[in-house]
Amino acid sequence: MIRFLSLLALCVALTGCSGLIPPPQTDPTRYYVLAGPPPVPAAAGGQLRVGLRAVELAAYLKSPDMIVRRGANELVLQDYARWGEPLDAGIARILRERLGAAPGVGRVYAQPFPLDQTRDCDVAVTILRCEGGTGPGGARFAATIDITSAGDGRLLARRTFVAPEAAWDGRNFARLAGLLSADVDALGQEIVAALPPASPR
Repeated sequence: MIRFLSLLALCVALTGCSGLIPPPQTDPTRYYVLAGPPPVPAAAGGQLRVGLRAVELAAYLKSPDMIVRRGANELVLQDYARWGEPLDAGIARILRERLGAAPGVGRVYAQPFPLDQTRDCDVAVTILRCEGGTGPGGARFAATIDITSAGDGRLLARRTFVAPEAAWDGRNFARLAGLLSADVDALGQEIVAALPPASPR
Protein backbone atom coordinates (compact mmCIF):
# COMPACT_ATOMS: atom_id res chain seq x y z
CA MET A 1 0.00 0.00 0.00
CA ILE A 2 2.82 2.38 0.89
CA ARG A 3 4.56 1.58 -2.41
CA PHE A 4 1.34 2.26 -4.34
CA LEU A 5 0.85 5.62 -2.62
CA SER A 6 4.47 6.53 -3.31
CA LEU A 7 4.06 5.72 -7.02
CA LEU A 8 0.82 7.69 -7.14
CA ALA A 9 2.50 10.72 -5.58
CA LEU A 10 5.36 10.43 -8.06
CA CYS A 11 2.92 10.34 -11.00
CA VAL A 12 1.10 13.41 -9.70
CA ALA A 13 4.39 15.23 -9.31
CA LEU A 14 5.54 14.30 -12.80
CA THR A 15 2.28 15.32 -14.48
CA GLY A 16 2.56 18.66 -12.77
CA CYS A 17 5.74 19.36 -14.69
CA SER A 18 4.62 21.03 -17.91
CA GLY A 19 7.83 20.02 -19.66
CA LEU A 20 6.82 16.35 -19.55
CA ILE A 21 3.39 16.81 -21.18
CA PRO A 22 3.53 17.43 -24.93
CA PRO A 23 1.43 20.34 -26.16
CA PRO A 24 -1.77 19.49 -28.05
CA GLN A 25 -1.29 18.96 -31.77
CA THR A 26 -3.49 20.32 -34.54
CA ASP A 27 -5.23 17.61 -36.53
CA PRO A 28 -3.62 17.72 -40.01
CA THR A 29 -6.51 15.90 -41.69
CA ARG A 30 -8.19 17.80 -44.53
CA TYR A 31 -11.58 16.92 -45.99
CA TYR A 32 -12.64 17.40 -49.61
CA VAL A 33 -15.89 17.14 -51.56
CA LEU A 34 -16.75 16.80 -55.21
CA ALA A 35 -18.30 19.97 -56.64
CA GLY A 36 -20.15 20.25 -59.92
CA PRO A 37 -20.70 23.43 -61.93
CA PRO A 38 -23.44 25.81 -60.74
CA PRO A 39 -26.79 24.14 -61.43
CA VAL A 40 -28.58 25.39 -64.55
CA PRO A 41 -32.38 25.34 -64.49
CA ALA A 42 -33.78 22.75 -66.88
CA ALA A 43 -35.60 23.98 -69.94
CA ALA A 44 -39.37 23.92 -69.53
CA GLY A 45 -41.30 21.14 -71.19
CA GLY A 46 -38.99 18.19 -70.53
CA GLN A 47 -40.87 14.90 -70.61
CA LEU A 48 -38.29 12.18 -69.91
CA ARG A 49 -38.54 10.61 -66.45
CA VAL A 50 -35.17 9.19 -65.40
CA GLY A 51 -34.33 6.92 -62.50
CA LEU A 52 -30.78 7.12 -61.17
CA ARG A 53 -29.78 3.92 -59.42
CA ALA A 54 -27.37 3.94 -56.50
CA VAL A 55 -23.82 4.51 -57.74
CA GLU A 56 -21.63 1.42 -57.43
CA LEU A 57 -17.95 1.75 -56.53
CA ALA A 58 -15.08 -0.62 -57.24
CA ALA A 59 -14.29 -2.29 -53.91
CA TYR A 60 -10.99 -0.48 -53.37
CA LEU A 61 -12.73 2.91 -53.63
CA LYS A 62 -15.01 2.23 -50.65
CA SER A 63 -12.87 4.20 -48.24
CA PRO A 64 -13.10 7.71 -46.78
CA ASP A 65 -9.42 8.20 -47.66
CA MET A 66 -8.46 9.67 -51.00
CA ILE A 67 -6.39 7.23 -53.02
CA VAL A 68 -3.18 7.59 -54.98
CA ARG A 69 -2.09 4.85 -57.35
CA ARG A 70 1.62 4.10 -57.72
CA GLY A 71 2.31 2.07 -60.82
CA ALA A 72 -0.20 -0.51 -61.95
CA ASN A 73 -0.84 -2.35 -58.69
CA GLU A 74 0.06 -0.26 -55.63
CA LEU A 75 -2.57 1.88 -53.90
CA VAL A 76 -1.76 4.41 -51.18
CA LEU A 77 -4.62 5.54 -48.94
CA GLN A 78 -4.10 9.10 -47.72
CA ASP A 79 -4.59 9.28 -43.94
CA TYR A 80 -4.73 13.09 -43.94
CA ALA A 81 -6.71 13.70 -47.16
CA ARG A 82 -10.23 12.34 -46.91
CA TRP A 83 -13.59 12.66 -48.61
CA GLY A 84 -16.03 14.79 -46.65
CA GLU A 85 -18.95 12.58 -47.75
CA PRO A 86 -19.16 9.02 -49.07
CA LEU A 87 -17.68 9.02 -52.56
CA ASP A 88 -20.71 7.30 -54.10
CA ALA A 89 -23.04 9.91 -52.57
CA GLY A 90 -20.94 12.79 -53.93
CA ILE A 91 -20.89 11.31 -57.43
CA ALA A 92 -24.65 10.66 -57.35
CA ARG A 93 -25.29 14.25 -56.26
CA ILE A 94 -23.45 15.71 -59.25
CA LEU A 95 -25.08 13.26 -61.68
CA ARG A 96 -28.55 14.17 -60.39
CA GLU A 97 -27.79 17.85 -60.93
CA ARG A 98 -26.48 17.24 -64.46
CA LEU A 99 -29.46 15.03 -65.42
CA GLY A 100 -31.95 17.43 -63.86
CA ALA A 101 -30.61 20.31 -65.95
CA ALA A 102 -30.63 18.35 -69.24
CA PRO A 103 -33.00 19.44 -72.01
CA GLY A 104 -35.79 16.95 -72.40
CA VAL A 105 -35.57 15.61 -68.83
CA GLY A 106 -38.64 16.34 -66.78
CA ARG A 107 -37.88 14.49 -63.54
CA VAL A 108 -34.99 12.61 -61.98
CA TYR A 109 -35.74 10.01 -59.30
CA ALA A 110 -33.07 8.61 -57.00
CA GLN A 111 -33.12 5.04 -55.71
CA PRO A 112 -35.11 3.89 -53.79
CA PHE A 113 -37.67 4.91 -56.39
CA PRO A 114 -41.12 6.12 -55.35
CA LEU A 115 -43.79 3.50 -55.95
CA ASP A 116 -46.36 6.02 -57.17
CA GLN A 117 -44.19 7.44 -59.99
CA THR A 118 -43.46 5.86 -63.36
CA ARG A 119 -40.10 6.20 -65.12
CA ASP A 120 -39.07 5.96 -68.75
CA CYS A 121 -35.54 4.69 -68.14
CA ASP A 122 -33.08 3.88 -65.39
CA VAL A 123 -29.38 4.75 -65.29
CA ALA A 124 -26.85 2.51 -63.50
CA VAL A 125 -23.28 3.74 -63.01
CA THR A 126 -20.27 1.77 -61.77
CA ILE A 127 -17.13 3.73 -60.92
CA LEU A 128 -14.01 1.81 -61.92
CA ARG A 129 -11.35 4.43 -61.08
CA CYS A 130 -11.43 7.68 -59.12
CA GLU A 131 -7.95 8.52 -57.83
CA GLY A 132 -4.73 10.39 -58.22
CA GLY A 133 -1.66 8.87 -59.81
CA THR A 134 2.07 9.31 -59.58
CA GLY A 135 4.42 9.23 -62.53
CA PRO A 136 2.89 9.90 -65.93
CA GLY A 137 -0.63 11.25 -65.77
CA GLY A 138 -2.49 12.52 -62.73
CA ALA A 139 -6.21 12.39 -61.95
CA ARG A 140 -7.68 9.11 -63.19
CA PHE A 141 -11.38 8.43 -63.58
CA ALA A 142 -13.34 5.71 -65.40
CA ALA A 143 -16.89 4.35 -65.21
CA THR A 144 -19.42 2.16 -66.98
CA ILE A 145 -22.95 3.30 -67.81
CA ASP A 146 -26.01 1.11 -68.37
CA ILE A 147 -29.31 2.66 -69.40
CA THR A 148 -32.30 0.33 -69.28
CA SER A 149 -36.01 0.61 -69.90
CA ALA A 150 -37.73 1.07 -66.55
CA GLY A 151 -40.66 -1.07 -67.63
CA ASP A 152 -39.02 -4.29 -68.77
CA GLY A 153 -35.32 -3.83 -67.97
CA ARG A 154 -34.35 -3.91 -71.65
CA LEU A 155 -30.85 -2.56 -72.25
CA LEU A 156 -31.03 0.72 -74.19
CA ALA A 157 -27.40 1.83 -74.03
CA ARG A 158 -24.11 0.68 -72.54
CA ARG A 159 -21.00 2.81 -72.51
CA THR A 160 -17.56 2.91 -70.91
CA PHE A 161 -16.40 6.39 -69.97
CA VAL A 162 -12.68 7.09 -69.47
CA ALA A 163 -11.72 10.69 -68.68
CA PRO A 164 -8.47 12.03 -70.12
CA GLU A 165 -5.77 12.03 -67.44
CA ALA A 166 -5.12 15.50 -66.08
CA ALA A 167 -1.80 16.73 -64.65
CA TRP A 168 -1.52 16.64 -60.86
CA ASP A 169 1.55 17.24 -58.69
CA GLY A 170 0.84 14.44 -56.19
CA ARG A 171 0.48 16.84 -53.25
CA ASN A 172 -2.35 19.31 -53.85
CA PHE A 173 -5.41 17.27 -52.91
CA ALA A 174 -7.77 20.22 -53.35
CA ARG A 175 -6.74 20.27 -57.01
CA LEU A 176 -7.21 16.50 -57.25
CA ALA A 177 -10.76 16.87 -55.89
CA GLY A 178 -11.41 19.60 -58.47
CA LEU A 179 -10.09 17.47 -61.34
CA LEU A 180 -12.18 14.48 -60.30
CA SER A 181 -15.22 16.75 -59.95
CA ALA A 182 -14.79 17.82 -63.58
CA ASP A 183 -14.52 14.16 -64.57
CA VAL A 184 -17.79 13.32 -62.80
CA ASP A 185 -19.52 16.22 -64.54
CA ALA A 186 -18.19 14.98 -67.90
CA LEU A 187 -19.60 11.54 -67.01
CA GLY A 188 -22.97 13.22 -66.46
CA GLN A 189 -22.78 14.81 -69.90
CA GLU A 190 -22.00 11.39 -71.39
CA ILE A 191 -25.10 9.96 -69.71
CA VAL A 192 -27.26 12.83 -71.00
CA ALA A 193 -26.02 12.19 -74.55
CA ALA A 194 -27.01 8.50 -74.27
CA LEU A 195 -30.54 9.04 -72.93
CA PRO A 196 -33.39 7.84 -75.14
CA PRO A 197 -36.06 10.26 -76.34
CA ALA A 198 -39.13 10.56 -74.20
CA SER A 199 -42.07 8.35 -75.13
CA PRO A 200 -45.12 10.24 -76.40
CA ARG A 201 -47.67 10.75 -73.64
